Amino acid sequence: MKRIVCVGSRLVAEDAAGPAVYDLLSSRPLPDGVEVIDGGLGGLSLLRMADGAEGLVFVDAVSGFGAPGEVLLLPARDVAAEATPDGHAGGLPFLLALLPRVSDLAPGGVAVVGLEAPWDDDALARAASLAVATVSGLGRAEGGVA
Repeated sequence: MKRIVCVGSRLVAEDAAGPAVYDLLSSRPLPDGVEVIDGGLGGLSLLRMADGAEGLVFVDAVSGFGAPGEVLLLPARDVAAEATPDGHAGGLPFLLALLPRVSDLAPGGVAVVGLEAPWDDDALARAASLAVATVSGLGRAEGGVA
């Protein structure tokens, strides 16, 4: 199974990109073998999303990776490099830093679709499409996104 895990808080506008993309993806058909998950503020409990996964894409709001409103495909290692044990950066970056230690997911099997605030409906739609295209390509013999 390949998974798209959308993370963030619906209650905080700057952190609501993941839930908004989840809403878009859950209302449309996905390719066979792909599931979308509302990760909310699941924190380290989201490590279990790698169990049995062939590919894993996280969708989240990001800051400092691109221009305002930009949709980015980020290597998981770049996001993990931002990890700190406290504050908001302790969320997805910290999870991605731990993931290789607890998962047998193949190298290159994890990616992040990030949205720089402020985003609009077009950016959310692009992020949803990018997440599906990315997760569909993960786990192939030629590699995938690292």
